[in-house]
Amino acid sequence: MEQRVWTPYCGTAPDPGAWLGRWNLDPILLAVMAVAFVMLWRVTARERQGALIGAFAVLAVSFVSPLCALSSALFTARTLHHLLLILAAAPLLAIALPAPRKGRIALAAAVHVVVFWSWHAPGAYAAALSNDAVYWAMQISLLASAVWFWAGVRTASAPSAIAALLAVMLGMGLLGALIAFAGQPIYAPHFATTLAWGLTPLEDQQAAGLIMWAPAAAAYLAVALWRMARLLSPTAEATA
Repeated sequence: MEQRVWTPYCGTAPDPGAWLGRWNLDPILLAVMAVAFVMLWRVTARERQGALIGAFAVLAVSFVSPLCALSSALFTARTLHHLLLILAAAPLLAIALPAPRKGRIALAAAVHVVVFWSWHAPGAYAAALSNDAVYWAMQISLLASAVWFWAGVRTASAPSAIAALLAVMLGMGLLGALIAFAGQPIYAPHFATTLAWGLTPLEDQQAAGLIMWAPAAAAYLAVALWRMARLLSPTAEATA
């Protein structure tokens, strides 16, 4: 059977000797990021502008740096790319933007988990690496749902925030475990791209699953423990 050649937004999978030169200088992407930064800068309080700069630095690493091309080769790199969006760029944006009214953090947590799980279904993932529009639908929905969730964590009461963080931690950990123990490679875009990197598709998938299962899930646990510590310190929680 002829092996399909995948052409994701970040380009074809690079070889180990070439990936560091694969910067994504898409003028449309750079223009959109610049316009978005200027618009958000205008509504960001001075004391929170550092968070906005940090968020866009993470977005640049995700979409402009060679990580973008590397994510075409390795599912592990794609996982790191997604985790940068939801665990770094999203909380920084939630800090930078004006605090929203207290809302339904349980709903935000559920949407965050459903969006993340949905895009890691093999069919949806393959579609995202086959079509630029689907690719950007994946990236934008992952980032937007995560910003909504972290904004909810920022404004919710400590008990509600802790419960939501633990629920998302369990969802992330379960998905990671399912991917790690799938027993066979399930992400077709990487069937022919990992061997050059010394990994079989299954080994690459297992590494990605382990990253979701342990360090990624632990990030939500760490924030939950931090909120719990503040809950046990009434003065600190009252001024949060």
